[in-house]
Amino acid sequence: MSNPKSFQILIYNSLTRTVEPFVTHTPHQVKMYCCGPTVYGLLHVGNFRGAVFYNFMRNWLELCGYKVKFVYNFTDVDDKIIDQAKRQNMSPSELAEKYIQEFWTDYNSLKLRPHDVNPTVTESMDDIKSFIEGLIEVDKAYPAGGDVYYSVKSFPEYGKLSGRNTDELKNADHSQAITAKKDVLDFALWKSAKPDEPSWPSPWGQGRPGWHIECSAMIKKHLGEQIDIHGGGLDLLFPHHENEIAQSEGLTGKPFAKYWVHNNMIQFSGAKMSKSLGNIITLREFSQKYHPEIYKYLILSVHYRSVLDFSEDSISQTIKSLGKIYSSLSLAQEIFKSFDSGFNLDPTRGHFLTEKIKTLETQIYTDVNRDFNTALLLAHLLELVKSFNHKTKRGMKVAPEMAAAAQSFIETIKKWGSWMSLFQEDPDQFLINLDNHLLSEKSLIREQVQSKVAQRQEFRDKKDFAKADEVRKELEMWGILVSDIPNRPTHWEVAK
Repeated sequence: MSNPKSFQILIYNSLTRTVEPFVTHTPHQVKMYCCGPTVYGLLHVGNFRGAVFYNFMRNWLELCGYKVKFVYNFTDVDDKIIDQAKRQNMSPSELAEKYIQEFWTDYNSLKLRPHDVNPTVTESMDDIKSFIEGLIEVDKAYPAGGDVYYSVKSFPEYGKLSGRNTDELKNADHSQAITAKKDVLDFALWKSAKPDEPSWPSPWGQGRPGWHIECSAMIKKHLGEQIDIHGGGLDLLFPHHENEIAQSEGLTGKPFAKYWVHNNMIQFSGAKMSKSLGNIITLREFSQKYHPEIYKYLILSVHYRSVLDFSEDSISQTIKSLGKIYSSLSLAQEIFKSFDSGFNLDPTRGHFLTEKIKTLETQIYTDVNRDFNTALLLAHLLELVKSFNHKTKRGMKVAPEMAAAAQSFIETIKKWGSWMSLFQEDPDQFLINLDNHLLSEKSLIREQVQSKVAQRQEFRDKKDFAKADEVRKELEMWGILVSDIPNRPTHWEVAK
């Protein structure tokens, strides 16, 4: 078996715009932070792309021998929360808590691992104020009429993450000048209180934090002044992450995050997801219509830095791929269980998949370590499925070598799937759920199909094979595939 620690991890760094060898500040340890959601409603399918991918990244790093501390925050103080709370006649804190719990309902439905820490803004208020005080002391920030602003010109490296020039940013800023600011590019660290809005006491008066400062303060508290990986959506690169760098490096004088990782966006049939286009789909809606497993596979079937097209075609292709994998797992399970349980299988017994699996492991480590390429990982597993299916079929006579191959196949798919939080469902039940969904799209129900399959079997029992073939053709027109297995009920499934 391959040793994962012998493979060098390469990671794309948004800061340097290059793929670099992954070397942590402390050997064998990773400090990792990802920006979590602003909680004012159910999150859509785009919001969870990062949650799925960074779950995999953490798992993979641990597989490769690293001890990872993973922090993922919640923004529970924000203009959007305040506005939505007013519309729902709730307090902002009640609304935020409600949607944090809704987040966990969706997150847990994906069967992703918990993070190590999930800080919120409200519980980090003292750390945020202390951070701002520190920035004022080193002349990186200044109070102005109850507000506090970060002085962008005090940080000459501003723009190094996004590649933006401060002069160009000034020329592009057409907003009305705010007299309290010393410079149009300066951004708020603390906002003075407004009527009917939540606020907290501070050295500058009642108020609440700006958006960007929260992450810098949470990272400093839970991970320290320097971290290894800072992740988030590409839409956060500017200004949010740019401002984080200015704040954190402005305070400590040390490089903040060694590697900046950004997952790309989701689009619908070539169009950007937006409320104005009416193509916003919550994860809850998607999971109720399809299955969380389909969502995870779809996310990981595309490299995290590529745009993911969330179309009916891509969903259909995902269903086909998952159907192949789970059908093969079901068959392998059947083969393994049908073998004489009194025979003790030798786990080292050679079989037709032995060399394939050895080669597969090396290919997976090589390809995934090149910037966490989950698309290639899934492609390799589909190749293994193809090899397994080439030698097996339902109802076949099972020899020891075939049972050993089935056992190895199941173990291999489930092992690699576990790092992606995939392929852990009961195969037969998952296929039933998948078929039920596909039947509903065809305006069919399972009982209709079973009745038609039974009708065909009656014709076969009467040796009326012409009529049996007519029923088979009718089933095929419905998109139903049947397999006749000696001395067993006819096996059927929806074509995928």
